[in-house]
Amino acid sequence: MFKNLIKISVVSLFLFTKLFAGIELLGAGATFPYPLYSKMFDVYYKTYGIKVNYQSIGSGGGVRQLMEKTVDFGASDAFLSDEELKKFPNPVVHVPITVGAVVIAYNLPGNPELRLTPSVLVDIFMGKIKKWNDRRIKELNPDVDLPGLEIIVVYRSDGSGTTFIFTDYLCKISDEWKKKIGKGKSVKWLTGIGAKGNEGVSAFIKQTPGAIGYIELAYALQNNIPFVLLKNKAGRFVKPSVKSVSLAADIELPNDMRISLTNTSAEEGYPISGFTWIIVYRNLYHGKLSYKKAKELVKLLWWMIHDGQKYCEKLHYAPLSEKAVKKAEKIIRSIVYKGTPILKQN
Repeated sequence: MFKNLIKISVVSLFLFTKLFAGIELLGAGATFPYPLYSKMFDVYYKTYGIKVNYQSIGSGGGVRQLMEKTVDFGASDAFLSDEELKKFPNPVVHVPITVGAVVIAYNLPGNPELRLTPSVLVDIFMGKIKKWNDRRIKELNPDVDLPGLEIIVVYRSDGSGTTFIFTDYLCKISDEWKKKIGKGKSVKWLTGIGAKGNEGVSAFIKQTPGAIGYIELAYALQNNIPFVLLKNKAGRFVKPSVKSVSLAADIELPNDMRISLTNTSAEEGYPISGFTWIIVYRNLYHGKLSYKKAKELVKLLWWMIHDGQKYCEKLHYAPLSEKAVKKAEKIIRSIVYKGTPILKQN
């Protein structure tokens, strides 16, 4: 009888532990917002006991895993096109989380501050301008002693939302780029060397004199890598910052929040800015989540667009505007489980 009591107690303890064990949410995707997501998820776990396991594998990988239903949410800096949406087995929604800048980072002796125009930037990434002391770069930076180093272009080798934002911008400023290369999470580059993730591109640039590449602002600042002041549509050389990125995002926003912010017409706006989104199934039952998990995911998303926004600026991302938060709230309220809204209406 004593042995039976022990067995019952062990089983009861096991069931109790299983019942009250913290739920773990699984996500994958963009490296662009990873410094921010890492902070947010850490704070959320310490506050609410809900662990978020997020794999920073690139936007393309995150979208693919969401489509395959092997993660609870995907993260992407590239919104899904109408064609991509049709490939999903069930409808998905985009929840904007923050706005960031894709900066043009480089490695030159003495780390001088450089200015570039859109046309010069395009020709560097098309391999037409091959040396750092090229006449066109020197004319824009007369006070900088530019070396005769070979320019080594570094690009993302993985499917990347950062690549999408950058190439989306290049398509808007160059018909030749649009025709020959185009935009996307991955494109066929005419020159350069590939590296995986914002982390990989940052590391390559830092270790390679003469290198130039595109990375998220937070990675450049964290790694002390200099970046370009880029001439915007209004004709101003703008330094990427939380302020200049916020200005780029101050535009009319669609209800589904699928919008490009590149090549802004804002006078002081930084031209290579973009939203980053968490993408989930509108009906989380179709994403193979339990109701408990679905409820926790929605609560997490709501927290990220409200309380979580206070961590944006500290990590060099722009918080969502009031307009963007209102749009995001409506999107989150539209998420259901077997047809029933998960978030209770106020």
